[in-house]
Amino acid sequence: MSEFIFDAHLDLSMNALEWNRDLRWPIDEIRRSEQGMTDKPDRGNNTVSFDAMRKGNIGFCVATQIARYVKKENPLPGWNSPQQAWAQTQGQLAWYKAMEDVGELTQITNWEELNNHLEYWNSTNDKEKTIGYILSLEGADSIVSIDYIEKSYEAGLRAIGPAHYGPGTYAFGTDSSGGIGKKGKDLLKEIERLNLILDATHLCDQSFWETMDIYSGPVWASHNNCRAFVDHNRQFSDEQIKELVGRGAVIGVVLDSWMMVPNWVRGQSTPKGMNCSLQQMADNIDHICQIAGNTDHVGIGTDLDGGFGTEQCPMDLDTIADLQKVPTLLKDRGYEKKDIEKIFHLNFLNFLKKTWK
Repeated sequence: MSEFIFDAHLDLSMNALEWNRDLRWPIDEIRRSEQGMTDKPDRGNNTVSFDAMRKGNIGFCVATQIARYVKKENPLPGWNSPQQAWAQTQGQLAWYKAMEDVGELTQITNWEELNNHLEYWNSTNDKEKTIGYILSLEGADSIVSIDYIEKSYEAGLRAIGPAHYGPGTYAFGTDSSGGIGKKGKDLLKEIERLNLILDATHLCDQSFWETMDIYSGPVWASHNNCRAFVDHNRQFSDEQIKELVGRGAVIGVVLDSWMMVPNWVRGQSTPKGMNCSLQQMADNIDHICQIAGNTDHVGIGTDLDGGFGTEQCPMDLDTIADLQKVPTLLKDRGYEKKDIEKIFHLNFLNFLKKTWK
């Protein structure tokens, strides 16, 4: 019996709208349709489709909206105004709703809906089962002003990461440095008021610690690995992991090769050449468990097809369904069935129960 999986980070709508992938197609069909395309580095290498998710028993995920607003001096790709970024996230929301209309997805916004979905998933043998998703915003720059958060909440948003890459309106993200200004503090207050889940992923060190000082609502990290293995500001230091564990957070382990093995060079390194496999995923899971002293604070947040494909993920993973190889790797390291269940779904589900009940 394959393990039920909760994946805490998938950029489904970004793939649909910016990559023009119809996720209702099987993986090989999407790959065939992208032969010869060079506009994105991962063309023809995708790993995620609804079909592959069902095959891998990934019945539940956190699915993102993502649109960066970049100021004129910021070299990163993105939208030139927060209003344009907002409009992009609303297009992504419209796609999720369209997928609900055809029975591919169902949006989960509270504990009762979550419970109903789990019962449905476990009691239905239908090959076309509807996948549950929680809506999350990756990077808050598309929030034009604070009152837009409530609009988003009413549309089903239940988690939010204040920053992504670079300097943002509300916080500083990966590869940048700075703290939480007045706008960031106002955002955190509103997140707390609405009982949204704060996603600590991508916060630079200073913004991370300043956030922890002033925020006391629910927090998780949807897709983060350990700095102990890859010494880069995108990963969490042991101190940050301890802080999150102390707050009852769950950290989702991510499958982007450059976050799994040191000295990865994008566009040059290969998973085989760097010996990048699902064993490194198990290493990160184990490291978080050792710091926590238990198996209660780690989960899965793959970020698969988050701007990369098989050219930049573990060599023993062809599609997201191959996550089913990981329980055996953990078993080989002495993890018991009850611990593996916690890592693959129960930790995030228990977090949501605590937050939503």
